[in-house]
Amino acid sequence: MSKTPLLDGVNSPADLRKLPRAQVRQFADELRTDLIDIVSVTGGHFGAGLGVVELTTALHYVFNTPADRLIWDVGHQAYPHKIITGRRGRMRSLRQGGGLSGFTRRSESEYDPFGAAHSSTSISAGLGMAVARDLKGEKNNVIAVIGDGSMSAGMAYEAMNNAGANKNRLIVILNDNDMSIAPPVGAMSAYLARLVSSRPYTGFRNVAKRLARKMLPRGLFKVAQRTEEFARGMAMGGTLFEEMGFYYVGPIDGHNLDHLIPVLENVRDRITGPVLVHVVTKKGHGYAPAEAASDKYHAVNKFTVLTGEQKKSVPKAPAYQKVFGESLIAEAKKDSRIVAITAAMPSGTGVDLFEKAFPERTFDVGIAEQHAVTFAAGLAAEGMKPFCAIYSTFLQRAYDQVVHDVAIQSLPVRFAMDRAGLVGADGATHAGSFDIAYLATLPNFVVMAAADEAELTHMVATMTQINDRPSAVRYPRGEGTGVARPAEGIPMEIGKGRVIREGSGIAILSFGTRLSEVMLAAEKLSAYGLTPTIADARFAKPLDTGLISKLAREHEVLITIEEGAAGGFGSHVMQYLAWEGLLDKGLKMRPMTLPDVFQEHDTPERMYAEAGLDADGIVLVALNALGRSNEAPAVIGSIA
Repeated sequence: MSKTPLLDGVNSPADLRKLPRAQVRQFADELRTDLIDIVSVTGGHFGAGLGVVELTTALHYVFNTPADRLIWDVGHQAYPHKIITGRRGRMRSLRQGGGLSGFTRRSESEYDPFGAAHSSTSISAGLGMAVARDLKGEKNNVIAVIGDGSMSAGMAYEAMNNAGANKNRLIVILNDNDMSIAPPVGAMSAYLARLVSSRPYTGFRNVAKRLARKMLPRGLFKVAQRTEEFARGMAMGGTLFEEMGFYYVGPIDGHNLDHLIPVLENVRDRITGPVLVHVVTKKGHGYAPAEAASDKYHAVNKFTVLTGEQKKSVPKAPAYQKVFGESLIAEAKKDSRIVAITAAMPSGTGVDLFEKAFPERTFDVGIAEQHAVTFAAGLAAEGMKPFCAIYSTFLQRAYDQVVHDVAIQSLPVRFAMDRAGLVGADGATHAGSFDIAYLATLPNFVVMAAADEAELTHMVATMTQINDRPSAVRYPRGEGTGVARPAEGIPMEIGKGRVIREGSGIAILSFGTRLSEVMLAAEKLSAYGLTPTIADARFAKPLDTGLISKLAREHEVLITIEEGAAGGFGSHVMQYLAWEGLLDKGLKMRPMTLPDVFQEHDTPERMYAEAGLDADGIVLVALNALGRSNEAPAVIGSIA
């Protein structure tokens, strides 16, 4: 007998809306059961999805999706939404090559009107859709669900400020899943929420407002209007949102469908203009192991449903973020001016380790990368040594601050960019493809990439000594190579690379952790009688021009390789070679970069093979440059 008889009969939200109200609770319970079973097999984001099971059910039950636009912010709340919207049969392909995305995606379903993998975009996108609807004379609803920390980003408030001024009809659901805003919820708050969203109240309010506008002097009318808004704010909270032009409803228990559905129906049918519905949920709700965990199982590996025990492989080497955290601790023990800043990613960047050692010198600013960068700039201006640890793809959100507040003022902010290169299951939205290009183009910026754990340790030490300009180090997600780590980092000479192995004919200049693949490629090239010179650039800016000139003059082919888009390290090398005339005498230059596409999610190994940045890809490029491509299939296979 099926554990999910109601869910089995629902292939779309239209099917859900056919269920009698009395069965919606059972449907939500089955949806949660199915979600647990799915993520136990696939892994992925979990806690936030558990927390919005009832909210997802209520939204699709009340609103006419997909005609009514439902925008999820951030997308990792959307697994229950995917199950309801016709993708249940493919959910076990989640985050795998050729399978479903871990986030909402326009190309995946008509029920995903806007892609979301970074946070705090939903209200801006929703307002754009609402304005477009009104300009076209249409009548559908636009609903933005924002939560799981997304309200800590300034963009959400910029959008609310604009929406409140525009007065277009827009529904914002604030999913408050960490109790950061909400007072205790219960029967009284649910009653008040139903009252203020009901036809009698909103009808009386509108009539009273019209009468007051006609009968009272302008000054007294404004006072009366503010008094009514303040009274509702005092009773239920939400004065901030009222001040921004939103009609506030809530807080509501987000796990009580008897409270949720009537309020959403009232909002759908009665309230005009922008409205914010404050829903309180619990991350991990309904699954005991998640509820008991400190992170509420925000993101998990595959796990056993009965116990919640996650299936973790034994690491062969420490993860790069752990190496960064431990290296920073070692430097901070010697220098009290070192502080660490992160934007809601302490464990993902290794800052959580630093926080345990130096809690008073650690600052998690929330999902607010722009603030993080300028906050770090202020610290640097006063002589502190801030390390700003932000994922490469998230630092993109603060590029203006990097340029205006840090680089132009030559402030020694130190950027540690985790998730550099391809990241696997999270796909294009989280791939650190562009930081080399967007940082190395800035004057007086030091840009480094670690080839392994030992190099990262030395680079952290190097950054502590750079006190006259900004610097950055990039490193990938996942385990290191297993090399021996020094007990203490030794500062490097700025702008100096290293030769790993001397050879002839071909020189391969690596920037970052592709060095291990370069070494493997060299072994394969030996089968062709080729012994390439291998060098580790270490710096994309400033370049080691002496090393580059030597490689160019002494070799027939120069190959650069980096885990980034075109326009980065290889482009800077070619710019230098061109101006020095080193391309004028027959040097064959081949810059290897990520392809000019947003690659689909898969394992990192498959993604790098697809990009041609693995050992086989390097061999193919080398043979092609030497005019020996006809020999490649004997060793290359699938890449040829």
